[in-house]
Amino acid sequence: MSRIKTHVKIGDQVEVIAGNDKGEKGKVLQVLPKKQQVIIEGVRMIKKHSRKSQDRPDGGIIELEGPIHISNVKKIDAKLAKKATKKAAKKAAKKAAKKATKKAAKKVAEPAEEIDNDTETKENS
Repeated sequence: MSRIKTHVKIGDQVEVIAGNDKGEKGKVLQVLPKKQQVIIEGVRMIKKHSRKSQDRPDGGIIELEGPIHISNVKKIDAKLAKKATKKAAKKAAKKAAKKATKKAAKKVAEPAEEIDNDTETKENS
């Protein structure tokens, strides 16, 4: 028997890139290679009715993670994800600082013009 290869394995951090759960992230709990599906922690929660049994004496409705097709999932490298968020935060901080200095420079320039106008009126008097 030949083994079916997948781009994700149990324990990988992944992001859903298509479907109803698009944008959600989680850890792979199970890979079903023959069906080409994965089960991700906290994604595509489904409700299942269960009968009374020794395990569940009351029976009832339980919530489980449902399978998602493997093509709708993208592997996230934890190091790269941290680096990307750090880079984005640094860029945003730099942009905010630039905007603040521009605003401060404009504020400083306005009173200086008013002072010049006051000196001109005194000289004319």
